[in-house]
Amino acid sequence: MAASNQLRSPLSSASDQYTVGVDFGTLSGRAVVVRVSDGQEMGSAVHDYRHAVIEECLPDGAVRLPPDWALQHPEDWRDVLRTAVPAALAAADVPASQVIGVATDFTACTVLPTRADGTPLALTTEFASRPHAWPKLWKHHSAQGQADRINALAHERKEAWINRYGGKISAEWQYAKALQVLEEDPEVYAACTRWIEAADWIVWQLTGTESRNTCTAGYKGIHQEGSYPSEEYLGALHPDFADFARTRLEHPLSRLGSRVGSLTDEAAAWTGLVAGTAVAAGNVDAHVAAPAAQAVESGQLLAIMGTSTCHVLNSDHLADVPGICGVVDGGIVDGAYGYEAGQSAVGDIFAWWLRQGVPADYMAEAEGNGEDLHSLLTRKCAEQPVGSHGLVALDWMNGNRSVLVDHHLSGVLVGLTLDTRPEEIYRALLEATAFGTRMIVEAFEGSGVPVTEFVVAGGLKKNSLLMQIYADVLHRPVSLADSDQGPALGAAIHAAVAAGAYPDVRSAASAMGKVRRHAFLPDPDRAQAYDSLFAAYRELHDHFGAGTDLLLHRLRRVRNEARTSGTSADAAPADRPRA
Repeated sequence: MAASNQLRSPLSSASDQYTVGVDFGTLSGRAVVVRVSDGQEMGSAVHDYRHAVIEECLPDGAVRLPPDWALQHPEDWRDVLRTAVPAALAAADVPASQVIGVATDFTACTVLPTRADGTPLALTTEFASRPHAWPKLWKHHSAQGQADRINALAHERKEAWINRYGGKISAEWQYAKALQVLEEDPEVYAACTRWIEAADWIVWQLTGTESRNTCTAGYKGIHQEGSYPSEEYLGALHPDFADFARTRLEHPLSRLGSRVGSLTDEAAAWTGLVAGTAVAAGNVDAHVAAPAAQAVESGQLLAIMGTSTCHVLNSDHLADVPGICGVVDGGIVDGAYGYEAGQSAVGDIFAWWLRQGVPADYMAEAEGNGEDLHSLLTRKCAEQPVGSHGLVALDWMNGNRSVLVDHHLSGVLVGLTLDTRPEEIYRALLEATAFGTRMIVEAFEGSGVPVTEFVVAGGLKKNSLLMQIYADVLHRPVSLADSDQGPALGAAIHAAVAAGAYPDVRSAASAMGKVRRHAFLPDPDRAQAYDSLFAAYRELHDHFGAGTDLLLHRLRRVRNEARTSGTSADAAPADRPRA
C-alpha cells in the first residue's frame, strides 16, 4: 500500500528537470521526485513490503527458519517500482517527460543468489522451499561461524585486505553468507550463477543488464586494489569456494553517480517513467545519503540513524582503523577514501523496549494524552539529571557491528533496582547507542582519521532528546540533514549526475543537498557527567566483548541449541540439508 505526500513548489515550471530517487529500506521502499536545480522535493510515496522481514518461516508457512535468520522477498522490491514511483510522480504533479534520471539505494549487505539472467532462485519452483535460495537481509546473522573462520584464516595467511576492514569481516557481508549457503545447502550454491547485492539486482530490473557498483563491491565484497581475495585463500576456506569471486561476483565495476543503462520498456511501464531514462549505478542507503546532507568533505561523519545506524566518513588519507566495516577508495565520492562503521540496532532497540517494557497504565496515559509511547517516555525522562537512573546498557541487542564486529554478542543492562522505572530504562537505552557511537568516533580519531563534524540523517533525528544526548556524549555539535528522506534524496542527486546535469557528486550535493549546521550543542555540565557513565560503558564493553570464551557467546549457544532442538523436526525435509 502506497502513501504519498504532496510537496510541489510554486517555483516549478515546464522547463524544470527532475530526477527520481528510490530508497529500499528494511521494511519499506520510498520514492521521491526532486527538482534538479535546487534539490526541492516535489512529492514522495512509500510502499510497505508485504512480507516485511522473513524471520520465522518462509512465505509458504511450511518451512521454519533457525535463529538469527532474516530474509526478504524479491517481489516486494519490484512492487516498490510498480507502486511508490508512480504515486510519487502523481504527488509531485511532474510529467514523466521532465524526469531525466532515476537512481536507487539499498540496505546492505542484502544479497541474493540468482540464475544467469537475474532470476532469483527464491522465485523458481525448484528452490522456493529452500531457505538459502532467498535473499539474505543485512541483519541475517546466522553466518557468524563462517565469518569467524574467514577472519582467522585471513590473519593466519596475513592477507593484506583484512586490515582494510578493521581486522574483521562481518557476518553480515557477502562472503560469510555465501559460505554458509555452500556449507548448508550445496545444491542451492551450485545453482547460484550470480551472487549479487540487492542494490545491483534492482538496477538490473530497471535496465535489463547486470551492473555492479564500487560501493557494495568494496565494502561488502572485499574488492580492494582492483581485485577480490585470491582463489588460493578462498579454496582454503572450502575447496568448492575457490572460484566464488571469479564465477559469481566478477563484473566490471561502475563508479557512483555513473550512468549504467537506461530504463527498459518493461521498467518504464512499472514506474510510469519514459523508456530510455538514465539509470545510475546502485548504491548503499547510508553512503548515498552523504551528498543529501552535504557531508562529502573530509572529516564530516554522517550517521544515518534508523532501525540501525551506519556511519560514513570521507578522508583524504588511508589508515587502518580497528573494528570498522571498511575503507574504500571512492566508496562514497570520487577522490576520497570512504570509511564505514555502524551499529546493528538503534531504533530497533527503542522499539523493542516499547513492545516489552511499557506497562498498561503508561499505555493508557499515552492514549489519554494523544501521544505515542516514544513521546511519553521521552517526556518522563527528559529532565532527569544525567546518571540519576543508575543504569548503563550495552547496545548489542542485534550484535555489535563496530568496533567488536561480533554478531553473537547480546545486550546487557546493569544497575536495575525495584525502583527502576520504564522511562529510566528507555533513557539508558538511548544513552547506550550514543556511547556506542562514541566508541566508533574514538576508534577513528585514535587511528589518525579526524572527525570534524557529526551529522545525522534518518528518522531518529526527529527525537530531540536523543540528539541532545548525542551532542553531550560526543562533546561536539550535532548537525541535522534537512531532508526527512536523506537516502532517497541522495539517490536523486546521483541520478542527476548520471543524467549529466552535474559533472560530479560534490557539485550536485552543493546545489541539491541541505543541512542544518550545529542544530544541537553540547552542554558542558551534562557532557562531563556523561564521561563518568561512558567510563562504565567502556568497562562493560571490554569485559563482555573481549576474550575467547565470552559469557554472551555461551548464552547464545544455549539459546540456539534449545530453539533448534525444539523446531528441527519440521524445519526442513530429511532428505536435504536443513537451513
